[in-house]
Amino acid sequence: MSTYTETVGNKLNDLLEKTYDAEKGYKKAAENVEHSGLKSFFTRKANERYNFGHDLKGEIKSFGQEVDKGGSIKGDAHRAWMDVKSLFSSDNAESMLEEAIRGEKSALKTYNEVLNETSLPSSTRSLLSNQMATIESELSTIKRLEDLQ
Repeated sequence: MSTYTETVGNKLNDLLEKTYDAEKGYKKAAENVEHSGLKSFFTRKANERYNFGHDLKGEIKSFGQEVDKGGSIKGDAHRAWMDVKSLFSSDNAESMLEEAIRGEKSALKTYNEVLNETSLPSSTRSLLSNQMATIESELSTIKRLEDLQ
């Protein structure tokens, strides 16, 4: 049976931090686009990441680990960059979709790294695999939306 180590707890807290950053990033993207369909899409993605974070916190707590709160300085800087890019871009929708693609690819990389941890409990592995599958599917959707721009 797998054991829940402090190392796994730290990796999940890193993932949680990135999930907070993604939620805030999608909210920022929704603010920076005028197209109502994209605004709705980004808002839905922010809510999805909120739910991911809630599920991750529950998983971390269920194994007696401490939950870190808040996003990262890197995430704050990225959202500031999104504002600058929006200000100077002639196509806010395309630039926000590009940032979403970049963020989703980064999230997938992080999920892969955590899933490669051999001591993950089955409940954690299942949760992360499901979240990762959702991100992969949504990445395809974002790429299609970008192609329409």
